[in-house]
Amino acid sequence: MRNKITIVGSGNVGATAAHWIASKELGDVVLIDIVEGVPQGKGLDLLEAMPIEKRDSYVKGTNDYADTANSDIVVITAGIPRKPGMSRDDLLNTNYKIMSDVVGKVVQHSPKCILIIVSNPLDAMAQAAYKLSGFPRERVIGMAGVLDSARFRAFIADELKVSVENVTAFVLGGHGDTMVPLPRYSTVAGIPITELIPKDRLDAIVQRTRDGGAEIVKYLKTGSAYYAPSAASTEMVEAILKDKKKILPCAAYLDGEYGIKGLYVGVPVKLGSRGIEQIIEIKLTPEEKAALDKSAAAVKELCAVINV
Repeated sequence: MRNKITIVGSGNVGATAAHWIASKELGDVVLIDIVEGVPQGKGLDLLEAMPIEKRDSYVKGTNDYADTANSDIVVITAGIPRKPGMSRDDLLNTNYKIMSDVVGKVVQHSPKCILIIVSNPLDAMAQAAYKLSGFPRERVIGMAGVLDSARFRAFIADELKVSVENVTAFVLGGHGDTMVPLPRYSTVAGIPITELIPKDRLDAIVQRTRDGGAEIVKYLKTGSAYYAPSAASTEMVEAILKDKKKILPCAAYLDGEYGIKGLYVGVPVKLGSRGIEQIIEIKLTPEEKAALDKSAAAVKELCAVINV
């Protein structure tokens, strides 16, 4: 039996995730959307690319959740972006309604699946999906830290003109302005970056990481990032399906870890076939802990708006 991965939402992030997942031959892919024709067209286009890529992944686009039945993993990218004049609360409430509808249908057809949440605002939507699904916390994971850490790694590699493969970096906290990049735990070939990059340059890189999504929006004007977010989701899918036990920063429901209870916050976790198999607790300085608490408070504020 091949793995089955459903991607909810066939916009840029969803369709590009389908592309990465199919081209890595991680399993068969179902691309679902409420818009008629779009998932079908993109799914067929991807299916026709498979002979060229020499991959036996089957890709299907649909509007019917029955086609998603018995998925191993469901990646949820559905939601609307914030529009000019729209308040944060309006965005939250609209995307919460979308999440309620999606999670209800997903759980009905794939009660044993693992959920990966990509919809924004990410931490609050992961919390919503956790509460709506009734799944254990191990099976509802938010994609944020993998993306934020990848941005941090890209900027470090560019600064030092070294291979990205040499760079390990950690970003904790909520996905947004309050994220907590940790230079102390970030290395190049095992050497702490604090020994390789002057403090003023490192501070600038940390800030650029925080502004990573906004920088891309500024260039695109009418859209947001999708190559890196979809690649980040794919790395999580691969770690779970191949039972890699890979330690990645993800949004996880904390139940006392890091002194935070009842909230989705970005922390390092071990991903394997059961989803989150361990939450890794690392020692933080008082400043880092204060920054993480501030980030958690921002997430709590969002969750309060939609009462999750």
